[in-house]
Amino acid sequence: MYAEERQQAIAGLVTQRGRVAVTAVAEHFGVTTETVRRDLATLERAGLLRRVHGGAVPVGALTVVESGFGERRGTRTEAKRRIANAALALLPGPHGSVVLDGGSTTAALAELLPGDRSLTVATNSVPIAARLAPSPGISLHLLGGRVRGITQAAVGLSTVAALADLRADVVFLGTNGISAAHGFSTPDEAEAGVKRAMASAGQRVVVLGDSSKIGREHLVRFAAVEDVDVLVTDDEADPAVVAELEQQGIEVLVG
Repeated sequence: MYAEERQQAIAGLVTQRGRVAVTAVAEHFGVTTETVRRDLATLERAGLLRRVHGGAVPVGALTVVESGFGERRGTRTEAKRRIANAALALLPGPHGSVVLDGGSTTAALAELLPGDRSLTVATNSVPIAARLAPSPGISLHLLGGRVRGITQAAVGLSTVAALADLRADVVFLGTNGISAAHGFSTPDEAEAGVKRAMASAGQRVVVLGDSSKIGREHLVRFAAVEDVDVLVTDDEADPAVVAELEQQGIEVLVG
C-alpha cells in the first residue's frame, strides 16, 4: 500500500470511529508507530484530522459548539435506549436515592424508570422533572437555578449550592466528550460546574455516553477518569479507547 492510500484509509478510520490510537493503526496496517505519527502529521496539515495524545480525532472533535437538547434527543436514539436499559441495573434498591443530570441519554433513562418504584430522584433537568412528576413511587426534587435554553437544565451557584447538601446512592451524568487523557468534558463552564458538583454528591458515579462521544474532548473537563465508577456506552465504542479507560480503573458496560 502506498503512503497516500494508507493515509486516506487512516482518515476514513478517524471519521468512522471518532478516534484512533497510534498503536492500533500501526498494527492494522503493519507499519511502525513512527510511520503512523508521520501519516497523522501529514493528515493534520491537510486539515483532515486533529492529533491528540496517543492518536487522532476528527477535526471537529475539540470544540466549544454545543447542540440543543431537542437536537440531541433526536440523534442515536436506539443506542441511547440500549444504554438506558443497561443503566437500569445500576439503580439502587427500594427507597434509594438518585441524581439525574440533564441530557438526552439521562432522559432516556428517566423514560424507563418504573413509576411505582420507591426512589428519591433529584434532577436539574426540566424535561426529566416533567416526565417523573406524575410517577407515584418517585419522590422528586427539582434543583433550582438559571435554566439554560439550549440544555433545558438548571445551572449556576444556587444549583451547585443545593448539590453540596446532597448525598445520593447513585449519580447518573451525561457528557459531551470522553477520552482517557482529558476525562469527561462539556463545552460550557456552568454545565461543567453542576456536573462536577453532582459527581461529588454521589456514592457511586455513573456516566451515560454513546459511542459518538468517545474520543472527543470538549473545552471544560468536569471529571477525570478516576472520578467515575462506571461508564455505560454502546457496542460501537472504539475498543482501543475503551481499553485505555479500563486500564485507568473505570468499569465499562456496553448496552
